[in-house]
Amino acid sequence: MQRRHDLDWLRVIAFGLLVLYHVGMYYVSWGWHVKSPFANEGPEPFMLLSSPWRMSLLFLISGVATAYMLRGPASGFFRRRSRQLLLPLLFGMLVIVPPQAYLQVVEQLPGGYGESYLAFYGKYLSGYHGFCGTDGDCLRLPTWNHLWFLPYLWSYTVLAWLAWRLLPATALQRLRAALGRAMSGWGALLLPVAVLAAARLLMVERFEQTHALIDDWYSHAQYFSVFLIGFLAAFDSRFWEALQRLRWVSLLVAAACYAAFVHAWYFAGYDDAHPIPEALRLWLRLAWAADQWCAIAALLGFAYRWRHADSRALRYLTMAVFPVYILHQTVIVVLAHALKPLKIAPALEAMLLVGATFALCFAGYALIRRGRILRPLFGLHPLNGSAASAAAVPDRP
Repeated sequence: MQRRHDLDWLRVIAFGLLVLYHVGMYYVSWGWHVKSPFANEGPEPFMLLSSPWRMSLLFLISGVATAYMLRGPASGFFRRRSRQLLLPLLFGMLVIVPPQAYLQVVEQLPGGYGESYLAFYGKYLSGYHGFCGTDGDCLRLPTWNHLWFLPYLWSYTVLAWLAWRLLPATALQRLRAALGRAMSGWGALLLPVAVLAAARLLMVERFEQTHALIDDWYSHAQYFSVFLIGFLAAFDSRFWEALQRLRWVSLLVAAACYAAFVHAWYFAGYDDAHPIPEALRLWLRLAWAADQWCAIAALLGFAYRWRHADSRALRYLTMAVFPVYILHQTVIVVLAHALKPLKIAPALEAMLLVGATFALCFAGYALIRRGRILRPLFGLHPLNGSAASAAAVPDRP
């Protein structure tokens, strides 16, 4: 059961990109909890460099991790994973996320909001739905905001666990063997792209991405698909070696598809008066799906040679990344709101936000990892004996 250090590195990088992405959300024209007075479309093409594939990569890595965990001693698996995912979710919704919702109301509620945080928190806990914008959309409280990844991952993990428990072992082996054969060559690119393209063509227009779990069918179609690929192909060397052989092809396809949809959306002159033709729109959805998987395939292919490359830095970051993920968006929102009156130039302010967010989140992790009470609340194993022994088996939520 050799640990896949290449996937550890990619997971750390993907969560690091998430911090950059959420800082970027403050400056683009898309809706978010707080917004810069300088927000515009300029940074959006750069945001789209990782938008199609970043979360899908995390779900694929989680699928592989689930397969490894079920290959070992599986007694208590459901309890452990629920503790690692649902306890941080509950704690996050009660403690970490509310400041985001409060500052969203302060900045975006028509007419402003003058009550204290404690008064708001009482409404938050009561499930108040009366904070509504001029468009009629109301903030539904309580909320999990950026922590939506946790209930989705828990749900997919439970489905994989049930399949492992209920299906005959031979059936699961045959399914893995069949998928391995199908994705041992060019199928490693073509089959996932076909699945993701079908999901985007058939569902993206019908089902808005809500991150609300129960009605988010397009998100489930893409994220559970890649989770399942990771879960079923985790131990198939043919799949991983095919991705390594095709890494340059994957990179070129992803780059071409990214250029195509960014050019159409931002540089081709289409607007409300001159909308994108329907045929082109369909081709752009295919380009999005191809970019989504081929970017992942390129990253996996290039990283595969580092699958045995362990290091002290990697072990530290693997432990730190989940608490940093839980903390980061609240830190960004609070810092952005606090810096707004200073009217700092956007480029300098963005660099300050990125640097301060990483610094504060890693400082928070330094405290969390030493606290017996805090560790489980942030998805880390409880301390049993010395901190060194706990760190010997890094968490991989």
